[in-house]
Amino acid sequence: MDGKKFAERLLKRELSRRDIQAGLAKMGLGVAAMSMLPSAAKAAPPKLTVYEWAGYDVPDLHQSYIKKYGGSPDFPLFASEEEALQKIVSGFKVDLAHPCSYNVKRWREAKILEPIDTSRIPNYVDIWPKFKEIPQTQADGKTWFVPFDCGNSSILYRTDLVAPEDVKDPSWSLLFNEKYKGRLAMYNTDTTLIEIAARVLGMKNFNSLSDEELEKVKPLLKKQREVLRFYWDDATQIEQALASGELVAAYAWNGSVKVLKDQGVPVEYMVPKEGILTWVCGLVRVTGGQGDEQAGYDFIDSMLSPESGVFQISTGYGHSNRKSYEMTDPKVLAALGFDNPEEKFARADVSDEADEPYRSKYIALVNDIKAGVN
Repeated sequence: MDGKKFAERLLKRELSRRDIQAGLAKMGLGVAAMSMLPSAAKAAPPKLTVYEWAGYDVPDLHQSYIKKYGGSPDFPLFASEEEALQKIVSGFKVDLAHPCSYNVKRWREAKILEPIDTSRIPNYVDIWPKFKEIPQTQADGKTWFVPFDCGNSSILYRTDLVAPEDVKDPSWSLLFNEKYKGRLAMYNTDTTLIEIAARVLGMKNFNSLSDEELEKVKPLLKKQREVLRFYWDDATQIEQALASGELVAAYAWNGSVKVLKDQGVPVEYMVPKEGILTWVCGLVRVTGGQGDEQAGYDFIDSMLSPESGVFQISTGYGHSNRKSYEMTDPKVLAALGFDNPEEKFARADVSDEADEPYRSKYIALVNDIKAGVN
């Protein structure tokens, strides 16, 4: 996506947080550039600074906070969690931040997080139970993370272009199928490529693969590289390619499902037998924050409200408050694959991140594969 088109879609609020992140990365932009882009009103008393993804600073997501305090917090923006972590470690002062669950352990070990008193967050009781049990977000008998938004990563495919026998037994292996060479696409990520290949091979310890197991994963990644049309950075790439028939299947997020179904494109979102990937992001309290503590808790509670959840779901992604789904149009839920949320979130396989030294090994291997070194 070129810069002009990116800016136009951002102004129209057509981009999700993940689309914005991918678009910025593709154009080589970061938080400095984001300061020039539109955001919500700032500098509302009392003082509160929330370090956010672009697109989550909109007033629609914290209306009860605005009603109580007369305006929004200050919203410095980041383009990636690693950028946010390094800046906070370097002394950047914020009160709250919005990482994903798989990064909470790293942030906590960097000693930049404060525990959260969930009794001060009334809406916390309505969070999906599975999200309260995510590993690494609870430690030392304390809560370090409040789930807010969520989504899936799976295969989005054209029902009229993929043979029924190839999806009868739904599997991630579709993205490695030589039958569709040149008509498949994968997200331009790193450790996730390892995890998906490992799942196809029947491995369970995705985040701690031995060197011998990685040697078994390598040929599958090389095979995938040869059958892909491209690794995508921007979700609009696969949406347009699937709509035109250039692609028959691609790794995708929920938002793309809604976009294509709204256009009348015959697509389905797979639930692979090896497991659909679920990501959950949320809010944390940051050590050294200089803002009002009660305002911070009120902001978290506002983001968790069912009304905020209805707006969040309308953007194409899920929300942690179960009551939001009762208030959302059933047709919208069905289009996003949330028509049976109770079952869906009970079975969610929430993504985790590999610790070192595995993380660095995975990244090095994937980089070599993409570069054609291996």
